[in-house]
Amino acid sequence: MSAPLAGIRVLDCSLLAPGATAMHLADLGAEVIKIEPPGGDYVRELTWPIVAGSSLMHHHVSRGKKSLVLDLRREDGAAVLRELVAASHVLIEAMRPGALARRGFGYEQLRAINPALVYCCVSGYGMSGPYRDLPAHGIAFDSWAGLVGPGRDEEGFCYIPEHPSVGIHAGPVFGAMAICAALLRAQRDGTGACLDIGQADGAAYMDWLRSETWKAYRRPESEVTGNRSDNYERRAPGTAGMHDGVRYQFYETADGHILFMASEQEFWRNFCEGVGRPELFARWPGSRYGDHARGNRELRTILREIFLSRSSAEWLAFGAAHNTAIAPVNTPRTLIDDPHFQARFPWLGAARHGADMLPLPVHFLGEELPDPAPAPRAGEHSEEVLRDILGYREDRLAALRSSGALG
Repeated sequence: MSAPLAGIRVLDCSLLAPGATAMHLADLGAEVIKIEPPGGDYVRELTWPIVAGSSLMHHHVSRGKKSLVLDLRREDGAAVLRELVAASHVLIEAMRPGALARRGFGYEQLRAINPALVYCCVSGYGMSGPYRDLPAHGIAFDSWAGLVGPGRDEEGFCYIPEHPSVGIHAGPVFGAMAICAALLRAQRDGTGACLDIGQADGAAYMDWLRSETWKAYRRPESEVTGNRSDNYERRAPGTAGMHDGVRYQFYETADGHILFMASEQEFWRNFCEGVGRPELFARWPGSRYGDHARGNRELRTILREIFLSRSSAEWLAFGAAHNTAIAPVNTPRTLIDDPHFQARFPWLGAARHGADMLPLPVHFLGEELPDPAPAPRAGEHSEEVLRDILGYREDRLAALRSSGALG
C-alpha cells in the first residue's frame, strides 16, 4: 500500500521545535521540504544532547525532510518560493505570527497563487490575543497553562523543576491533525484554509479537566457537586484530588512501586479475594464507582504492607490474573527498558538516523509506515528540489547560486 500521505507536498517554513508539525506529516508519507534561511535553522545547535554534531531536537523534528536554503530577502529567492507554493498542498509557518507576511508570503498573497493551499501558522501564543507577539520558548507555554510552577532551592532561589514538556509537543500534534482535516476538504471542493495553532493553547487544552473543573466550581454547589462516593464533596480538580486516596494510590513494592487503581468496586473485590483478604472488602466495600477510600489511614497501612510483600512484576501479573487495575511506575530513564514500551516503540536507529528516536505512535494494522530519512544538512537538497519539482535547468541553478539566493 502507498503511505497515507503519499503525494502530499508540504513546505515547512519552521524554526526550532514547532518543526515537529511537518515531521508528523513526513512520518505519514508526505513529501516535506524544509525552507531554511542562509545559515540554516539554529535548531541544530539549540539544546542538549548533541548527537553526531547536531542537537537531538534537530534529528527528531527534522527527520524525513528535504532541506532547501532560500534567501527570501532576495527577489529571485522569493520567486522560487512562489513557484513552490503553486506546486504544493501545504505551507507551515512556525515562527512568530506574521513573519512570512512581512516578506510578502501571508495567506492572502499565497492563496492568490494556490486557492487550495492549506496554510498553517504554528506559534507560541497564536495569531490573536495580548501575548501574540511575545518571544518565548517551550516551557513558557506550560507555565502559562498552569502545568508547571517554580521550585525553590535551599538558598531560596526559584528554579525550573523537571516536568514533561506539553505545549511544544501538543501544538504540533494539533497542527498536523488540523492540516489533515483541511486537506480532506481541499481535495473535496478545492477550498484552502488558514490554520492558527498556538502551542500555549495546546498545553492548556491537554489539561482541560482541571481548568474546566475550576470553571464548573464557579457555579453554585446546588448545580455542581462532587461524587456520590465522596458524599458530594467537591474535591480538588484532577490528580490534585488524589492526594488522600487509598484504593487509588502509589504503593511501594519489594523492588519499586506500582499504581493501584481500584476505584471501581468490582476491582476492589477482585483484589481482596485475590490476596486472600475478603474481610477487607466486607469491612470497607465502598461505593460502586469512584470510591478511593479517601483518608482511611488504617486501610492505607494495611495495603502498604500487602504491596511490600511482592515485586512490581508479580503485582502486574496479579492484576492481569485477577482483573484489578495495577499499573507500572516508570521514570523517563527506566521507561525505555519497559517490555511494553519496547513492544510498542521500535526505535528509529542511530545507524540510519544519527540518533535513536521514537517513531510516530500510530499503527496502521497490516502496514508499515515509511522509514523517514535522516534529518538533513542545511541546503542538502536545494538543487535536487529545484530540478525535480520545478524543472530548473543548470543555467537557472547557476544564476541562483551566483546571486546568493540559495545561501
